[in-house]
Amino acid sequence: MRSPGPGLRRRRRAARDAAVAGGIAAIVSGAPSTAYAVARGRDPLEAALAAGTLLLPRERRRALLLPAATIVHLTLSIGWASVLSRVLPRRRAAVPATAAGLAIAALDLGVVGRRFPAIRALPLAPQIADHIAYAWTVAAVLHRRRIQP
Repeated sequence: MRSPGPGLRRRRRAARDAAVAGGIAAIVSGAPSTAYAVARGRDPLEAALAAGTLLLPRERRRALLLPAATIVHLTLSIGWASVLSRVLPRRRAAVPATAAGLAIAALDLGVVGRRFPAIRALPLAPQIADHIAYAWTVAAVLHRRRIQP
C-alpha cells in the first residue's frame, strides 16, 4: 500500500486543523454571552438551551436541550472553522476574522435564528460578541497550528 501523496496529507492536516480550531472555539466563544448573563442575573445556560432548540424545537427540558446544544454547537463550530480555514489569511487575520464573525452572526442569528423563538429572544449584542470571539479564536488556533512544523 502506498503512502498518501503530499496533497492528501495537506488536506488531512487542514481538516484536522479546522476541527481542532472549531472545537476550541466552540468552548471559548460562549464567554461573552455567559458573562453578560451572569452580570445581568440571567440564566448562564440561556444561549446553550436556545441552541438546543435548533435540534429539538419544541423541547423545554434542560436535560435534553443541553446535549442537543452540544451536538449543534460543535457541528456548526467545526463546519464554520472549515470555511474560515479556507478564507482567512494566514497572517494579520484579526480584521478579516471580525468581518467573518459578523457575517456568521448575521446568518446564524438574522436568517436561521429568527425562525426559532428561543434564539430570537436572546440579547443580540452578547450573541454577536460570541460570534466575533469564535472567529478570533479560530483564526488564532489556525495560526498557531500552521506555524508549528
